[in-house]
Amino acid sequence: MNDSTLNRFSLTLELIRFSHTIFALPFALLGAVLAAGGWPNAWQLTWTILACVFARSSAMSFNRLADQRFDTLNPRTRNWPLASNQLNRHFVIGFWVCCSLGFIVSAAMLNRLAFYLSPLTKRFTRYTHFILGAALGLAPVGAWIGIRGSIDPLPFMLGLGIMAWVAGFDIIYSCQDAGFDTKHGLHSLPSRIGVRKALAVSALCHMAALTTFMITGITAGLGMFYLTAVALTAVMLVYEQSIITPVDLSRMNRAFLTVNGWISILMFLGGWMDIRGGL
Repeated sequence: MNDSTLNRFSLTLELIRFSHTIFALPFALLGAVLAAGGWPNAWQLTWTILACVFARSSAMSFNRLADQRFDTLNPRTRNWPLASNQLNRHFVIGFWVCCSLGFIVSAAMLNRLAFYLSPLTKRFTRYTHFILGAALGLAPVGAWIGIRGSIDPLPFMLGLGIMAWVAGFDIIYSCQDAGFDTKHGLHSLPSRIGVRKALAVSALCHMAALTTFMITGITAGLGMFYLTAVALTAVMLVYEQSIITPVDLSRMNRAFLTVNGWISILMFLGGWMDIRGGL
């Protein structure tokens, strides 16, 4: 692999924010182990992971294509690979198509129901944070369907908690673009109701997420490992809310990526250890 290919590969990973897969993948795995009552078989596990990665990569590349004009104008995003023309639009379109097909094929490899439900899309509104949350909340639902081939209430309860959790931290993240969004007529809660009120909504979302995570654990019959993970998640969300204020967004990376990346891992480990202990 030559330097040019390596550079393009690196830029593609940056384009789709591949490191942010840590938000959805552990919850997809939690949905899978809940459905299987332990680790799924190698076939199911492989295609579940591939479906999650392809789905997210498709969505992220589509977002960058749709937002290219605004990304170019925004000082925070103008150096991103597509906005700065480090990757050309035709390449990104091809990547998006390949990832979309990869997701559909991965779903088909799991079971017929997963295949039939695979062509889902989303659009942007003022409440885009909640739509993003719902999209990530589908990770355990999709994994459950992939393993069991049926639609059941439990993964939707977990998905509801994920939606509230993601909406909470995405509102925080969007605060740094509130001024730009207002100027260019873009939709976000901080641009519509102000940063201070948006942060209050974020805190309410995280309270709802913790409540739903707790209800999910009780419904699933999970024990102390999972409940400990929820308690640690509560501590981390309080910390996340405390380090971001309307007048100080300087610790955004720590609040957005570091804290939430650990939360998803903790929640998976807590659930998996309880399920494993019950085998």
